[in-house]
Amino acid sequence: MPSVDVVDETFLAVPPAVLADAFAPPAAWARFWPDLSLEVYADRGTEGLRWTVGGALVGTMEVWLEPVLDGTVLHYFLRADLPGDASDKRIRREVRRRQLAAKQVSLGLKLLLEDGRPPGVPPALP
Repeated sequence: MPSVDVVDETFLAVPPAVLADAFAPPAAWARFWPDLSLEVYADRGTEGLRWTVGGALVGTMEVWLEPVLDGTVLHYFLRADLPGDASDKRIRREVRRRQLAAKQVSLGLKLLLEDGRPPGVPPALP
């Protein structure tokens, strides 16, 4: 079982294709996860991406884009280990840091992609 296991879900009022475009360029990965080296092993188009992870962590990561109502639920999964022998305290700090980082990515995209859309108003279509 990986020592760092992070799961996050956030609803964005945008179509899956819009969110998929935000994750498509490798330059975006470097902005979202600057200390990780990512290699795609499954490009699922509008359903998301799966990566192998190297660098600060070693394991796998996924964004799954699930169409729900008039938007998308962004599911984020990170299952990895810290390289070397990590103490329990270091692992707990890393898990918390990655949980906060996951929410920062999803809420940052929500602010950017929903672009001031008032609550209850359908998303703008591409």
